[in-house]
Amino acid sequence: MPRPLIGISTYVEASTRYGVWDLPTALVPSGYYELVQAAGGTAVLLPPDEPGRAAEVLSRLDGLVVSGGPDVDPLHYGAARDRRTGSPAAVRDHWELALIAAALESGLPLLGVCRGMQALNVALGGTLTQHLDGHMDTPGVMGRHPVRPVPGSRYAALVPEEAEVPTYHHQAVDRLGRGLTASAHAADGTVEAIELADPARWVLGVQWHPEQAKDTRVMSALVDEAGTRTSLRVH
Repeated sequence: MPRPLIGISTYVEASTRYGVWDLPTALVPSGYYELVQAAGGTAVLLPPDEPGRAAEVLSRLDGLVVSGGPDVDPLHYGAARDRRTGSPAAVRDHWELALIAAALESGLPLLGVCRGMQALNVALGGTLTQHLDGHMDTPGVMGRHPVRPVPGSRYAALVPEEAEVPTYHHQAVDRLGRGLTASAHAADGTVEAIELADPARWVLGVQWHPEQAKDTRVMSALVDEAGTRTSLRVH
C-alpha cells in the first residue's frame, strides 16, 4: 500500500536569498515534512493557490497539515486590529482558510500547528486573543513550557502525560469555534490544543511545534487516519 499523501501548507517570502538568487519563494521549515516522513507519510508541499481550487487540491491527498506562521488577520473574526498584531498575510489567510474549509467539508484528516490551530478555530467561527505574554522568549528562538492534556480527549489518548513542548506564539484561542473543544492547556490556562468533539472526525490543532520536538505521536495518528483514505483512493 502506498504511503499516505499528507499536504503541508507553505507560504511565500517575497525576498529569499540562496546562492546567487534573491527571489520570491514558497517555503516551509524542513521539520514539517521530516516529521511527516518519520511518521510514515509522504509529504506534499502546497504553495498558495486560488481559494476556489482548495477542494480540487485536497481531493488528491489523504491528510492535511496547516503550518505555523504569522498572525491571522483579525478581520476574519470580526475584531479590530491590536497594535501588537502582525501585518496581514492576505494571500496566505485566504488560501489556508479555504484549505481548512475544504478539509472539513470532505472529512479529510487535519492537523493545525500554531497558526494552523488558530486558523482552524477562526474557520469555525471562533476568535483569538491578539496578545498574551509569557509564550515567546528571544525573537526567533523556541521557548518551552508544559502542556496538560484534558482527560478523555483525542489528544490525551495520544499524549496522556503532561509534556514540555517547544513553543513560540503571542496569540491564542479565545472563543472556541463551532464543534470544537479544548483538549490541552498551559499552566496559565491558555488553550494549547483543540479538536472536533465528533470522535468520527480526525481534526486536531496544537498551539506548539511538534516538528521541533521530533515527537511523532500526534503526526503518526494523523498519518494512520489518512491511511484509511489511501486504501480507498488507490482502489
